[in-house]
This record gives sequence, C-alpha cells and structure tokens, in this order.
Amino acid sequence: MGELEALYRDVVLEHNRRPRNFRRLAAPCGCTDGVNPLCGDRLMVCLRLDGETVAEVAFEGSGCAIAVASASMLTEAVTGQTRAQALALTEAVARMLGGGPDERVDGDLAALAAVSAYPSRVKCATLAWEALRAGLTTGATQVSTEEDGAPQQALAQSQAQARDGY
Repeated sequence: MGELEALYRDVVLEHNRRPRNFRRLAAPCGCTDGVNPLCGDRLMVCLRLDGETVAEVAFEGSGCAIAVASASMLTEAVTGQTRAQALALTEAVARMLGGGPDERVDGDLAALAAVSAYPSRVKCATLAWEALRAGLTTGATQVSTEEDGAPQQALAQSQAQARDGY
C-alpha cells in the first residue's frame, strides 16, 4: 500500500470514528443541507461568522465514512479563516479531488487526495464543501450532488427527513 493510501485510510477512519464538530451549532448565521441522493449522504453544515471570519462551523447528518470524515476535516480547516480563505480552500480541495496534479493542501486534508482515484466517491468527499461554499456565497439552504430527474425526488425526501431530525 502506498504512503498516500495509508495516510488516507488512517485519517479517514479516525475522522469517521471521532468526527470533529459533529453537533448542532448554537446561533448559526446559516445552515445548508447537502444531499447526495445516489449515495445516501445527508449532511447539514452550519456556520457562524464574526464579520468576515468563520468563527465556528459544525455539521450533523449521516453518510459514508468519506463524507463524514471530509466534513470533520472541513470544520477544523476553515474555523478561524476569513470567508475568502475558506472559499479558496474549498476551491483547492475541489481541484485536488478532481485530480488536479498541482493542487496540494496541508494537514489531514492531504489524505483526501486519494479519493480522486475513486471517481464515484468524489461526490461523497465534496458534499460538505459544496454546502459550505453555498453558505458562504449565496446563503442557499440546500445543495445536491444531482441536478435533475429521479435524484431530485430523493433529494426532496432526504431534505424532509433532515428537517425532522437526523
């Protein structure tokens, strides 16, 4: 097993077993539901801003190990960053997960680079990041990895379940 794969396995398992900031955020500025209807991942990312700084970010929901671990890593990585820095990191992670050869991120996030070798799992890893991006830019209350057709029906059902509690 390569060094990146070993790091990936260790970091993803640790963040999945003990997700950081997995809780309801008291007095959030906004929350965005993220749904991956084809995989079944449902995560709600909430954030609190202090001016232009991400003062606090937390998430709730359920999903595969990659989705939960990625959300956990996200909360640690963007807390304390400015809105612009958090958005830039979101873009860097998206490029890295898309197989961008020159894109590097630091810390635990570097382990997510291994996901790019599994295209069907990239949506799992990017779900929380897309929810964060929406929360920081448009204030959208929901995002989905799918745009049309049957997945939208699954999205509507998942969102109803999310509002009723995870």
